[in-house]
Amino acid sequence: MRNARLALVALSLLAVAASRPAAQQAAAGVAARPIEPPPVPLASELASAGESKFSFIAYGDTRGPADGQILQPQHSAVVDRLLVSISEEKAAGFPVRFVVQSGDAVNNGRDTAQWDVSFTPVIERITRGAGLPYFFPVGNHDVGGRPAGDPDRQRGLQNVMSAMSKLWPAEGPRRLAGYPTFAFGYGQVFFVAFDSNIPSDSTQLAWVSDMLEHLDRRRFPIVVALFHHPLLSTGPHGGPVVEREAEAIRRLYLPLFRRYHVRMTITGHDHLYDHFVERWEDTEGTHRMDHVVSGGGGAPIYTYKGEQDLRQYEAGALPQRVTVQHIARPGQAEGDNPHHFVIFEVDGTRIWEKTVGTVAAPFMPLGAARVELADAN
Repeated sequence: MRNARLALVALSLLAVAASRPAAQQAAAGVAARPIEPPPVPLASELASAGESKFSFIAYGDTRGPADGQILQPQHSAVVDRLLVSISEEKAAGFPVRFVVQSGDAVNNGRDTAQWDVSFTPVIERITRGAGLPYFFPVGNHDVGGRPAGDPDRQRGLQNVMSAMSKLWPAEGPRRLAGYPTFAFGYGQVFFVAFDSNIPSDSTQLAWVSDMLEHLDRRRFPIVVALFHHPLLSTGPHGGPVVEREAEAIRRLYLPLFRRYHVRMTITGHDHLYDHFVERWEDTEGTHRMDHVVSGGGGAPIYTYKGEQDLRQYEAGALPQRVTVQHIARPGQAEGDNPHHFVIFEVDGTRIWEKTVGTVAAPFMPLGAARVELADAN
């Protein structure tokens, strides 16, 4: 029944796409339509201050080869399972309050039809159907992986900013004007999201630094950085490779993350699940930062390609002593890396992780269905 319904939707969307070709839209300067927000917005930082027990969902990389022609089928399957998990989490006492996505919504962000036909209707099942806020920083496919000022990047960015215009915070204290760079807080958790396609951009870097420096850490003890390119990964964009963006983020952003005790990074780019834990000490004590790669939102599946040089990574932190542990790695076969999303349950300053796949068999890369992200005392 559901497959038949999706087929009918796909046929109708094909007709829409055929009647308004993407090339004509681009020529006319028509941007992607705004995604409709949830009926009730996310509670403000002030209003949510007393909520200590909740969860949020994270995933990334939803693009598909038929973007602009049909509804994204693999992404739709992820959302099918995500909607079930929302009910399960509520019953477990961890109501889901929002969803974050780490980028690469569509295959070619400059193509307006890819947003309107393939991506936006899926997201509105979350925002309008489930009533959940949705927060999204840009990936390389969204803006063409081009430098700031490049016309192709600007075209993609126009579509991103139009599609997300009703979902992102308004430009102001929690949003950098003219950038897809923003922050928001809920309960004990504070998110900083930035454009990792331009990691060397001085304006963006200064904004993120200022946001972290002036954040009230008694109010927000948990800080999460959300962006597209992972710091560490063992997929095709990692392993023996350190991409230009990853190198720049390590050099420019990691010192900030350590200085201000960022608790977690959530990224994508590699279409698989990967997880590293970084530990270090400073005058305030011992700290842990989890680096979670969750790029299983529907894009073509990637596989394990080899370990990164952790000695090089650790040496980049000197004179600060940093150690890194690889606690979960992707499989070498596609079947070992299903499309998935991650649930993070928060209770005070404690965080648990659940990784949920779209396949029938349980997907437990951390070795259990539910794992606390903490070190033994």
